[in-house]
Amino acid sequence: MAGNWRAIRRRLITPSKTSASFAKRGFYEKNPETRKYLETVGGMFIDGYAYAVESRSIAEMEARIDQLPRQFRGFAYEGAGMGHAMLDGMFGGRHVEKFLASRAESHVYMVYVGVGWALARLPRFRWAAATKSIPDPLLRWLVLDGYGFHQAFFKTEKYVHQQYQEKNFPWPTEGPRWYTNNALDQGIGRAMWFVGGAEPNRVADLIGKFPQARHADLYAGAGLAASYAGSVSEEELRTFASRAGVYLPQVAQGSVFAATARVETNLVTEHTPLATRILAGITPEQAQVLQRQVRPAPADRPEGDIPIFELWRQRISAGVTAMQGANP
Repeated sequence: MAGNWRAIRRRLITPSKTSASFAKRGFYEKNPETRKYLETVGGMFIDGYAYAVESRSIAEMEARIDQLPRQFRGFAYEGAGMGHAMLDGMFGGRHVEKFLASRAESHVYMVYVGVGWALARLPRFRWAAATKSIPDPLLRWLVLDGYGFHQAFFKTEKYVHQQYQEKNFPWPTEGPRWYTNNALDQGIGRAMWFVGGAEPNRVADLIGKFPQARHADLYAGAGLAASYAGSVSEEELRTFASRAGVYLPQVAQGSVFAATARVETNLVTEHTPLATRILAGITPEQAQVLQRQVRPAPADRPEGDIPIFELWRQRISAGVTAMQGANP
């Protein structure tokens, strides 16, 4: 009976893979190969989500993810983060907490982003239940990255083409509230890599239509996606770096985040060192060391009204610039 309930639960709350297709979403198609790759990314996310809501245990879920192609497993963990947060939000329990106590601990960045997807699907009065297991004052901002990605991916006309910006966003309940849209914009920028079909000029053109005050965070998100999801050549990466212009330090920061997520989960691909070399001028391993060296400690207090997550991002950008200056 329990197995039947899990199967029914999967069918009821799991998004269909067609909902993430380029044809359904109206995204730009650079070429059939890139479209297929980026659609596979979405499909692997949905697989991870489905495994989370249907599997009898976390161990069973992880075993199923292990069967997926290696370069896509991080996306499956992101989807599983959403799935566990949906279970917490809809039915109660501590699914996310138990998930993060497993091998998912090394995928913590992806899991937090996945929780943000769940917030976009849950009624707001259930947000507290979905996020009770993520009190980390540093990484919690990644939840907003996930929310922003979801909205730009599924409500593209509003959030990308009309450049909609949230007002009085109710999470996190502890401020600083002014920073909420910065974190959301990192997710929106990450989604724009998909909306623009991983074509760097098109992605840069989309960013260019936003108010200039939003460009830095949007480029950071796009740089993260360009490095983690990829599906882009060396020449295209150089084009994107050139189009970023003064926002290249933010692109580099996003690339460092992406490289760290791959290095710490042993999921580095051939694309990872290419992306960090072009966008940040360092190796994935150097990126991972840098972000750890400048990462604020949990007990650190914000500098004025600047949250420690933003302090971390600024330190990464400055660190990359310093490393580039030392190794011209």
